Amino acid sequence: MEYTVQKLGKLAGVSARTLRYYDEIGILKPARINSSGYRIYGPEEVNRLQQILFYKELGVSLDKIKEIITSPTFNPTAALIEHRQKLLEKRKQLDTLISNVEKTIAAQEGRIEMSDKEKFEGFKQRLIDENEKKYGKEIREKYGDEQVERSNQQFKNMTKEQFEAFQKLEREMFGALKEGMATGDPGSEAAQKATDLHRQWITFAWGSYNKEAHAGVAQMYVDDERFTAYYDKEQPGLAKFLRDAILIYTNKEE
Repeated sequence: MEYTVQKLGKLAGVSARTLRYYDEIGILKPARINSSGYRIYGPEEVNRLQQILFYKELGVSLDKIKEIITSPTFNPTAALIEHRQKLLEKRKQLDTLISNVEKTIAAQEGRIEMSDKEKFEGFKQRLIDENEKKYGKEIREKYGDEQVERSNQQFKNMTKEQFEAFQKLEREMFGALKEGMATGDPGSEAAQKATDLHRQWITFAWGSYNKEAHAGVAQMYVDDERFTAYYDKEQPGLAKFLRDAILIYTNKEE
């Protein structure tokens, strides 16, 4: 079956303007232009639009989507399998939060008792799931499944006060790190103070501290662009500056 811009937009729940934009940027070209000058879309374009919308639902940028689906090695079936897995993970996160809300309602109505620890389980599980999705493979390869599972359990077992302290430490660490970076010296007192806050922060998550592991994860902040982006979103160059400060803190050489 074939569709015009208007009909495909109505079918997919997107605007005609969006489809025209996708044509302009080369992410979804029509199958042909008819004699009246209308864009016409066929089965292949319908399937591609579905893929685009799946990726958008998962938070992937248009630039990245274009890179993926225009690649010569793109496999639509494999992509659908990956979409399914990611959507299942997303559903698991939502189910956990929904369960947490339902328990909170029951507690407020006096039907059950809910500990402070339980009130934050959904949020902590979401953070664990997000970290696993983004960095799990690399972290597990570097430190092993046992260490990762132990760290996750440590994080899940945090009390309300510990979880709030964990979040506060992260905010303080970033603030101090920016002050340290302003000095231009990773060995400065300000930078080393920030590094000590970083040590406290990761120890919350790890449950223990090891200088070699601290230095190793610092190097990962620079080697892996996803870790780099997490720090550099606060200030460009922050990941490298933190790496240098941590290597000094742990007495490790580059």
